Amino acid sequence: MSPLIKELVAEHLEITQALNRVKQLGVQSQEGRDTLLAAKKGLLAHLEKEDRLLYPALNRAAQNNDSLKRTLAVFAADMDQVSGSALAFFDKYAADSSGIAFAKDFGGLFATLSQRIRKEENILYKKYDEVSG
Repeated sequence: MSPLIKELVAEHLEITQALNRVKQLGVQSQEGRDTLLAAKKGLLAHLEKEDRLLYPALNRAAQNNDSLKRTLAVFAADMDQVSGSALAFFDKYAADSSGIAFAKDFGGLFATLSQRIRKEENILYKKYDEVSG
């Protein structure tokens, strides 16, 4: 596993742990809101790193690989939806929450991010290691 992929996988773990902590604390407490903000900052930094280091290498490799090109197109479309949903959630609950609505929305966000993380680690990051190796 390349150093970049190790970093990205570690960041996935940090984001997931922060979200689990938010789930435990709730956002009614200051600590819960602070943890939610930290999770948002971690996610944004992670996405920026992927945009800066991961995707350019994959896009270069995809110029001569139609299968990889199709995979990247699917991941890009999915990311637009995932990131939009995640940012809307963070904006909605950064300052306030209402218990049941937060729990429902949080469950949806957590499931969406967890699924995306699994896909990245099982498909996209392996492709990166194949083309960068």
